[in-house]
Amino acid sequence: MFLALDRVGLRYPGHSAATAATTARAGTGAQAVQQLSLSLTTGQIGVLIGPSGCGKTSLLRCIAGLERLETGRISIAGETLADASQGLHIAPEARRIGMVFQDYALFPHLSVADNVGFGLRHLARTQRAERIQEVLDLVGLAHAAKRAPHQLSGGQQQRVALARALAPAPRLLLLDEPFSSLDVDLREHLSQELRGILNRSGTTALFVTHDQAEAFAIGDVVGVMHQGQLEQWDAAYTVYHRPATRFVADFIGHGVFTPGHIVVGPNGPEVQTPVGALIDAEACALASAYPGGRCDVLLRADDIIHDDLAPVQAQIERKIFRGADFLYTLRLASGERLMAHVPSHHDHHVGEWIGIRVNVDHVVTFPAA
Repeated sequence: MFLALDRVGLRYPGHSAATAATTARAGTGAQAVQQLSLSLTTGQIGVLIGPSGCGKTSLLRCIAGLERLETGRISIAGETLADASQGLHIAPEARRIGMVFQDYALFPHLSVADNVGFGLRHLARTQRAERIQEVLDLVGLAHAAKRAPHQLSGGQQQRVALARALAPAPRLLLLDEPFSSLDVDLREHLSQELRGILNRSGTTALFVTHDQAEAFAIGDVVGVMHQGQLEQWDAAYTVYHRPATRFVADFIGHGVFTPGHIVVGPNGPEVQTPVGALIDAEACALASAYPGGRCDVLLRADDIIHDDLAPVQAQIERKIFRGADFLYTLRLASGERLMAHVPSHHDHHVGEWIGIRVNVDHVVTFPAA
């Protein structure tokens, strides 16, 4: 593996061992990251998502060398950068790691080209100019080389920051919510651009975001963090369709847990739910997996289909207009709540009863809460 983190743990900045003992007794905990392990292959793009305060940025700072490990080991291309057991800590400037922050941190008094070349002063003038031209071409800003940062749009400034980070040819690029200050449409556009730029340069990268759509658009592999722990580290498709924990299932996408009962049907195990029986030969658990076969089933909004001819009826409790569709919150007559994406031309009123049916490709079950 190119990047390897093995059982990494670190405290929040400013927490001493005594503070850690006190907070542990109080049940609050002082570790920003707890026994976290992950890896990336060369050229792979990893993305970390999770709620605020879950340790994403702390982990990036740890990899960059800005924070010291309390436990574990970090290595890149076989070289150990930090090892808590040996007291080893390579300085940030010696790690050959680039970092792009939320704020662009561009030098306002320097041109775009000089901003990009800031970390290349060790090169001869000709080599420096060639490298600046190369990375500006890569990010599509060669035409703006002589401009000042304030003469560029927010998206262009972010691409300058990316070019500056790529210019020294880092072994690893870390990006901490670099698009958070941009509007939604620009973020979507730049996330696609970023993936293309990193792929063309062959750069291995670890990206932090709170935007799930952004994570799925950029990442080859996606990690979900919660309270300093990595709940799942897998391909985006697997994280969405096969969540490893109840937290991941609840955090990713729009969905709810509804009671289910696993029984043996004519085609094998099936899960009986308030909206019908669910069958998934690959993932449907045996009834013996849960006491009495009782479980909770994850039903996402895209699993519920609006169908006026369906026998199951649900009342609209809330609706959110999202342009192409509505996100409906529904309540069954039995009291269970569901969510559904419904095309926006199906504009029903709150309080109205509509027909629904379930269409689940992947049955995801957990122990009953």
